[in-house]
Amino acid sequence: MDTPTPQSRLDVLSLPLTALTALLVDSYGERPFRARQLYTWLHQRGETSFERMTDLPAAFRQRLAAVADVTPLVVDLEQRSMDGTVKYRFKTRDGRLIESVYMPSVDRRTLCVSTQVGCAMACRFCMTGTLGLQRNLTAGEIVAQVHEVNRRVALEEGLATTRPLTNLVFMGMGEPLHNFDNLKAALTILQSKEGPNFSHRHITVSTVGLVPMIERLGAETDVKLAISLNASHDGQRSELMPVNRKWNIAELMEACRRFPLRQGRRITFEYVLLRGVNDSDEDARRLVELLRDVPAKVNLIPYNDSPGLGFHSTGEGGAEAFREILATGHVAAFIRANRGRDIAAACGQLANRSGREAEATALNH
Repeated sequence: MDTPTPQSRLDVLSLPLTALTALLVDSYGERPFRARQLYTWLHQRGETSFERMTDLPAAFRQRLAAVADVTPLVVDLEQRSMDGTVKYRFKTRDGRLIESVYMPSVDRRTLCVSTQVGCAMACRFCMTGTLGLQRNLTAGEIVAQVHEVNRRVALEEGLATTRPLTNLVFMGMGEPLHNFDNLKAALTILQSKEGPNFSHRHITVSTVGLVPMIERLGAETDVKLAISLNASHDGQRSELMPVNRKWNIAELMEACRRFPLRQGRRITFEYVLLRGVNDSDEDARRLVELLRDVPAKVNLIPYNDSPGLGFHSTGEGGAEAFREILATGHVAAFIRANRGRDIAAACGQLANRSGREAEATALNH
């Protein structure tokens, strides 16, 4: 399913430092420290031009420019919400479109990152699922979203740092664990001290529940886990999320119990509240029982109405009543503030719609 960059060009942005070093030493006869210099330019400074990598020899820069690319994405559209959220639509080299969402707040700057073009999971309440899966993103395309938004935020806010973003959430277009190898390579780059150096405490990967890959995520990375649950029993979840027909709630919860957690850390369970579907008092009480022996917190997400999907949001009063039942059952629960609804940038709304389409959706709800 992968559609990487053209084979005639070297995708250096996708290579962690060890792989980049091996490539430059074995295939190009360079000394290891050159790889570290190049890597720092790419991933710590976010440089997109070999010509500006001034501590590399001119001949080496010319050779790189002849065989390699460092700009796999270009910004195709930028939309700004009244609440400060910014949605970026990126175009890949093969003309595909993906979206990333920047969410600034008082104490953090968070980027919601995409891992696929479209999504194969077909969750009934999610606009991204209506696109189907077109292809996986490369590690370089995943990382490039972070670098480009870092550049734009630093420039716009006049910041000296090259890495103003503080938090990354892999909750954009696609199912991250369905593109695990490229996700893992991207995380290795983003967490590297020679690169952006994001802490594991500030990176969250969300999944609809690919049970075998949850185990790999826990074994091979140290980032935080979020589960898109959205139902309190199998019949309900299988109807909303086809993945549940392969791995049911019991299997999913067992994978969560086995997931290695650092001291004090909890798994986040995301629960989109759909009016008349999964928002009853009984649903809340069943959810308490499901999470009784799992270190958990619940993000309750008021549904963001999307055209043609046939679902509606639980009102504020209903969401608070649901939260109170969870709290009474000793489950930490929070009602997530929706960001970017007026530009179709909120949870479940990413579908590469034009600015005019997004505005029409906002006006109708």
